[in-house]
Amino acid sequence: MAGARRRLFFALWPDEAVRARLAALQAELPQVAGRWVHPEDLHITLQFLGPVEPGRQACIAEAARAVRGEPFELEIDRLDFWPRPRIAWAGPEGVPPALQRLVEQLARNLERCGFEPEKRPYRPHVTLLRKTTPAAAVRLPEPIRWPVDHFVLVESRPGGDPPHYRPLEGWALED
Repeated sequence: MAGARRRLFFALWPDEAVRARLAALQAELPQVAGRWVHPEDLHITLQFLGPVEPGRQACIAEAARAVRGEPFELEIDRLDFWPRPRIAWAGPEGVPPALQRLVEQLARNLERCGFEPEKRPYRPHVTLLRKTTPAAAVRLPEPIRWPVDHFVLVESRPGGDPPHYRPLEGWALED
């Protein structure tokens, strides 16, 4: 439908090798109940935008083009569980400085488009399972090394068959 609002967010989108390793982690989770995230939907959110009118999308793309950052390696080294919203996730023990700078710069740029920056501290994670039962945190015996050299704008398409997320456009990380 022309002129329809789209649910958008910025994300790190894994390559096929990283995606396969993340999907394999799902089989290692101790939980048996919940909603599994489709392997094609695995990602790390950088900035959630929500429903966006078509007229704001040019500003969003300009905000992304203005980001300057260097490629970096993200080390996914733990599995954990958040009681609210009841998700099992994988992520890094800490936030690499290059990732923190990327998130902060993107948030500042998006303020010019009328988006409020997130008030909570940034916690990078890949959601593996939703609406699940508690589990203890586990360090991975062999971390997943995720080379990050770009980020993407993603459309969320709720309902229907997975995958529910579709990358629309991407930007390289380069100084």
